[in-house]
Amino acid sequence: REIPLTGPLPVTVPGTVSGWAALLERCGTLSLAECLAPAIQAAEEGFAVSERISAGWQRSTEKLARDEAAAQTYLPAPRPGEIHHQPDLARTFRLVAEGGADAFYQGPLARQIAAAVQARGGYLAAEDLAAHTATWDAPIRTAYRGVEILEHPPNGQGLAALLALNVVEGYDLGNMDYYDPARWHLLVEAMRLGMVDAGRYVADPALVDVPLAELLSKEYAAGRRALIQAGRSLPLAAPGSPEHRDTAYLAVADARGNAVSFINSLYYGFGSGLVVPGTGICMQNRGACFSLEPGHPNVLAGGKRPYHTIIPAMALRDGRLWLSFGVMGGFMQPQGHLQVVVNMVDHGLDPQAALDAPRFRVDERGGPRVAVETAVPLKTRKALAAFGHRVVPETTFDPGFGGGQIIAFDPQTGVLWGGSDPRKDGCAVGW
Repeated sequence: REIPLTGPLPVTVPGTVSGWAALLERCGTLSLAECLAPAIQAAEEGFAVSERISAGWQRSTEKLARDEAAAQTYLPAPRPGEIHHQPDLARTFRLVAEGGADAFYQGPLARQIAAAVQARGGYLAAEDLAAHTATWDAPIRTAYRGVEILEHPPNGQGLAALLALNVVEGYDLGNMDYYDPARWHLLVEAMRLGMVDAGRYVADPALVDVPLAELLSKEYAAGRRALIQAGRSLPLAAPGSPEHRDTAYLAVADARGNAVSFINSLYYGFGSGLVVPGTGICMQNRGACFSLEPGHPNVLAGGKRPYHTIIPAMALRDGRLWLSFGVMGGFMQPQGHLQVVVNMVDHGLDPQAALDAPRFRVDERGGPRVAVETAVPLKTRKALAAFGHRVVPETTFDPGFGGGQIIAFDPQTGVLWGGSDPRKDGCAVGW
């Protein structure tokens, strides 16, 4: 039994708008209206659709066609270079710009959202939207070779990245050749262990006790590390990994040393596939991340937040901000974090090189497997297969391996060094 990925059932209360408002109220210098003005302009005047976005849009055609409002808003899928307009979404953004987050979570718009979901057989109520609040949560962290890595706490999956880093800290990765099969084997196995533990323990901490202190202890990592065998893969499965998502990540820093690691997502491409008529609002499908297993920490319940894949991150060196980073891509996100951090800390790569480097992705679809970019030498991939890994070669720079952004800070010179992943649309810009 599982919650469907599309339709009304996986729709949960959207938190994005309240998150924007809370962040601006505490840390911002601009109003919500000022921040939304460029988005309103783009929605009204249209924006050029990139080749990569167009390809993902085309893959979602069947999903969008199932919902009348979604089809009217998003179909036909635009071709690369075509201009797409969102007049309904522009009007919605204007309401939020004028009335703040309350305009979204209370009043006519909230009732319209709830009615649209219920009309399709869902359960989201206006009272659910009115009861929503954003929370400020302390990051979880671990020390990795003297660098403090900060991740999003449960109900986010940042735990998986920290667990894997704790395990590989016991190996001298920096003195191994980058394409040494043994190195890739250790990283893959550590990530599999981290994903398994995250799948077991990550849940809404407001309702479930997540044993973070024990899980993040070096003693726990040593026990997990002892399970890894040289030249032999572990007989366990890792959580599944959806291929295509609707996630946007950005890292921003200013001249005063402030930085934001920021991510928003609908989860799958176009989320649930439902659009609230007349608003341009596409509803996410995060509820699909709940478990239906009785007694599981992440079991579905009212007023509960599901397991979340989106995890902005930061890293400190000598107590000062060193990295603001993130990797889009569903269950690929902690896997991308592990590989980027190892690339920079163990191998000394700069932000762009750390993002450009080939990646793997542990995956359970059709049975446990390891997807590996074809830029990884064939010799390495064959050796991993000989270790017992089900190796699946995939195109280098395929979006399924995530898309990251990094800003690195040099406290000695004040220089900010940016990197942008070639697997997704994006760029590093200074002004």
